[in-house]
Amino acid sequence: MISVLLLVAAVLVAAYVFRHVVVNGKRCTSTALLHGKTVIVTGSNTGIGKVTATELAKRGARVIMACRSRQRGEAALEEVQRDSGSNQLVFMQLDLGSLSSVRSFAEAFLKSESRLDILVNNAGVYVQGRTEDGLGMMFGVNHVGHFLLTNLLLGRLKERGPSRVVNVSSMLHRFGKIDFDCLNTHKALGLGGSIPEVFRVYADSKLCNVLFTHQLAKRLQGTEVTCYSLHPGAIDTDLMRNARSLMQMLMKPVKLFFFKNPLQGAQTTLHCALQEGIEPLSGRYFSNCTVRDVGAKAKDDAVAKKLWELSERLCGLA
Repeated sequence: MISVLLLVAAVLVAAYVFRHVVVNGKRCTSTALLHGKTVIVTGSNTGIGKVTATELAKRGARVIMACRSRQRGEAALEEVQRDSGSNQLVFMQLDLGSLSSVRSFAEAFLKSESRLDILVNNAGVYVQGRTEDGLGMMFGVNHVGHFLLTNLLLGRLKERGPSRVVNVSSMLHRFGKIDFDCLNTHKALGLGGSIPEVFRVYADSKLCNVLFTHQLAKRLQGTEVTCYSLHPGAIDTDLMRNARSLMQMLMKPVKLFFFKNPLQGAQTTLHCALQEGIEPLSGRYFSNCTVRDVGAKAKDDAVAKKLWELSERLCGLA
């Protein structure tokens, strides 16, 4: 009986340590204030995007909440205003699944805002389908839309350096690959609709984020703009709201114990946006507020360059 109690106690202690050390993770320790600075956070109407917008607004930033849905975006803006106590919040409509919407957003922003100090490419989807432009949905929204947005705003970022680009990726990039034959033929990372196939396409899109950051850093050398990609952790948000009901059901018990809440999940984003002294780490990948090494495929110069050139053609930048 005593041995059983000791075993139970050991399991509970291990679970507590895992939950509070591994799952909860580190917090951003930067005390930087952002008065007079302007930030864009895409997908800031929900999840870690909304928390990121709130935390940056608390520090005095003018925060542009770039969201697809006007109704949800404006409702979120009211919440962020209330939670942050800031009146320096602006909603601007942005549909990353529409290249014309990205261009319209960038044009409107450049006309109305005189500076940009931090661009947080946070929005993402987990669903198959096609964008307005015929791209695979996860490729188009998670990568191409942010690729175009970043390139259209780079001039403003360079004018107000030092400035930063923060790309929210995922540790799932480790399971990804870039199938250029599929991209050239179908403008998608994959075509299947099964649970494993959708998972792989999402992982592929997250690898695109890391490769984009890697190549962007090379092109920004000699400027005062730096960029970072990151894994926010496994977060209990509504990212998978479009996933199959079976997948959502299977994930429920996992979320209860192994997933962070949105505030915990936003910490690495905030670290990359704010932490002093990480400029020499431009182009690197972060997790749990710490720079991490990535596998060879996530820093392959040839693949990153090829992906950049393909993205340019798809966006009409080439």
